[in-house]
Amino acid sequence: QVQLVESGGGLVQAGGSLRLSCAASGLTFSSYAMGWFRQAPGKEREFVAAIRRNGIITNYVDFVKGRFTISRDNAKNTVYLQMNSLKPEDTAVYYCAARQGDYTPNYDYWGQGTQVTVSS
Repeated sequence: QVQLVESGGGLVQAGGSLRLSCAASGLTFSSYAMGWFRQAPGKEREFVAAIRRNGIITNYVDFVKGRFTISRDNAKNTVYLQMNSLKPEDTAVYYCAARQGDYTPNYDYWGQGTQVTVSS
């Protein structure tokens, strides 16, 4: 079965950095576009970043542009989210997700999430 397992979350001070990883198994990783989402307490889940299958084209939500970088290693079946200049408002559970192809609207698979807490 398909599994997406996030890691790398934790507690960090404002201005610090974290690197999230998401290891995928049970699917042909290079056939899937990947995304990162987050959900803060009391809020809806929101899109953060996505990367196409070739690892070249990426897109970000405005409030993380210039601070977060999404990347992938198709040889390792892993997608990353490098988060710099973290702010308290970045505190959330971060989820990775996979969708087959680059243009399908919905994500097919989701991880269990990893907690990121940014202290002020």
